Amino acid sequence: MNTNTNLNGKVYCAGAYLRLSKEDADKDISDSISNQKDLILDFVSNRTDIELIEVYPDDGFSGVDFQRPA
Repeated sequence: MNTNTNLNGKVYCAGAYLRLSKEDADKDISDSISNQKDLILDFVSNRTDIELIEVYPDDGFSGVDFQRPA
């Protein structure tokens, strides 16, 4: 049983979507993805009402590219 709650007694299940920055498009592994993940994990670790279920990295695909893997 999850003991994390907010004032209403609710726990929100969350997914973190990490998207490649346009500036990092030419890098093999972007700094942007790593930084986004670190920021999100830090934020969630300080919240008792959010349970991070999954991290969805979209590394290697820019925001203007709609041809992405599922």
